[in-house]
Amino acid sequence: MQVGPGHTQSRPGRVTKPDVRGGGRSQGGRGEAGSGDSRNGSSQVDAEALAGLLSPVVDAAGMDLESVRVSVAGRRRLLRVVVDADGGVSLDDIAEISREISNCLDKNGAMGETPYTLEVSSPGVERPLTEPRHWRRAMGRLVSVPLASVADGGRPHGGTAPGRPATVTGRVVAAAEHGVTLDVDGQRRRFAYTELGPGKVQVEFGGGGSPDGH
Repeated sequence: MQVGPGHTQSRPGRVTKPDVRGGGRSQGGRGEAGSGDSRNGSSQVDAEALAGLLSPVVDAAGMDLESVRVSVAGRRRLLRVVVDADGGVSLDDIAEISREISNCLDKNGAMGETPYTLEVSSPGVERPLTEPRHWRRAMGRLVSVPLASVADGGRPHGGTAPGRPATVTGRVVAAAEHGVTLDVDGQRRRFAYTELGPGKVQVEFGGGGSPDGH
């Protein structure tokens, strides 16, 4: 399976833990933490605490922790961890970070006594572009993004009436700390991130070119 530059969904790495014991160590976290879903109060897991625990492990591997989610799958729990990096994440990277995360969880007893399955993957194209690093990793990709002023009921660029849906579609030319430059119909337009809602990478069939036509 081909793993593209940060936007091709890689095959998830799975690690099934038949019996994980011990008390979890709670820490504040980075990354998007989903809610801990459990039908048994003694087996609840705080996904935000897990994100705080796993962030240093993922950082040490040169990656970013994008999200941590815990759900119930039958008699065991499913822990989904999404990681990303500049240049993309290969299947070998997924396998290695899966081992590191598994070792960290075992060492800290963070998943309690309930058996669980660990699934580690990289983001797919459906991941919304909400952070500067997301836009940077979308360089050369065609994206569609709503204007934030429209979502807030304000007047978007071009004088469109308030409340009317408006989006900008263009290819990412440059992404900096505070804004992004898009090639829109052959014209380069710069937007501050505060002007934009969540961006979405468009699927292009037949291969999309770069802003320079290559």
